[in-house]
Amino acid sequence: MIRPVLTEIAIFLIPFVAYALFLIATRAGVFASSSWPAHLVAKLVLGSLLLVVISFVLLAQFSGAPPDSTYVPAHMEDGKLVHGDEK
Repeated sequence: MIRPVLTEIAIFLIPFVAYALFLIATRAGVFASSSWPAHLVAKLVLGSLLLVVISFVLLAQFSGAPPDSTYVPAHMEDGKLVHGDEK
């Protein structure tokens, strides 16, 4: 359960990291407060939230089993491990 949470946090941080890399490339002060005005931080937050919402939608749409399928979990059969299958 921790992996999806860390993935979403990483997706949220992408715009901030991209902007920090831009500041480094232009030799501007990354830690200077003048490089992070409130309106720009607000835009980065909105962009981050948009990325997180898109990732949630894509995760819900394209992950999991297809409709009307039945998952048979891995099990032992005649002393051998049989892998799970979607039917």
